Amino acid sequence: MNTPSPSGRQHHLVLGDQRATIAEVGASIREYAVGERPVVLPFAEDAIAPAYSGAVLAPWPNRLRDGEYTYDGVEREVPLNEHDRRTALHGLVSYARFSPVGEPSATSVTLRHDLVPTPGYPWTLRIDATCTLTTEGLGVQVAATNLGATSAPYGVGFHPWLSPGDARVDECTLRLDAATRVVNDERLLPVGTRPVGADDDFRTPRPLDGVVLDDAFVDVVRDADGLSWIHLASPDGRTASVWMDGSMDTWQVCTGNGIPGIDRGGVAAEPMSCIADAFRTGERLVHLAPGATHTVTWGLALS
Repeated sequence: MNTPSPSGRQHHLVLGDQRATIAEVGASIREYAVGERPVVLPFAEDAIAPAYSGAVLAPWPNRLRDGEYTYDGVEREVPLNEHDRRTALHGLVSYARFSPVGEPSATSVTLRHDLVPTPGYPWTLRIDATCTLTTEGLGVQVAATNLGATSAPYGVGFHPWLSPGDARVDECTLRLDAATRVVNDERLLPVGTRPVGADDDFRTPRPLDGVVLDDAFVDVVRDADGLSWIHLASPDGRTASVWMDGSMDTWQVCTGNGIPGIDRGGVAAEPMSCIADAFRTGERLVHLAPGATHTVTWGLALS
């Protein structure tokens, strides 16, 4: 009997010295490298993706307190998957299968997942994830369409782990284009915001030696092209970067302390449309109308 790979069918993209592998499960970026230099931490085809590596996070990113929320006056409850903090983490599709749409090319593939309604999230969403290699790097566009008859609460995010190459995170510097840090409680759920200060202003590169992060940042700074960036610069002289356009305005950054398979081996640089607990707070929450489509765009690069 042929045992299916835990990461599912593989879609290999190549352009010049760039190569990327997009896995069926989670529409995950399983690997992306330029030459021999990884841009993201790769994981094995026969492994379950560690710590949501490269996956689509929908219909909410980050944590939902107690797995409970109320929408349009109806109380809902989704399964907890982070039991020590009693949260529902990173939505419903990170370990679901996405099927190819049309014929993939050497440089691009579109994968689709139709989210089945459940008592906790009774809306039908069609999620299309398109990954494309260009001379600028790997671009990702995700479009979610509400196929149901009523408006649906929605948020989206992504979970690439930037690679430091042959180094460790403590040997790298981080630049993060954002002016405000989200303040968390002991469950890593938001309780407020504050301007970044002397210890956590990464708008100019700062060493990561001894720095522990699992935090969201807002009030993002954008360049002349309207992009906001996170840069992880390594001792090998290369910089692995994530960008997002104006379709998203929130960063989550995690240094991976103690996480199995990661443990400060990389930095999660997560573009998101909202911070944690948006289903409860309503902050930056998308109300996706019947038939409407919500589209976001982000990408990876190595310099």
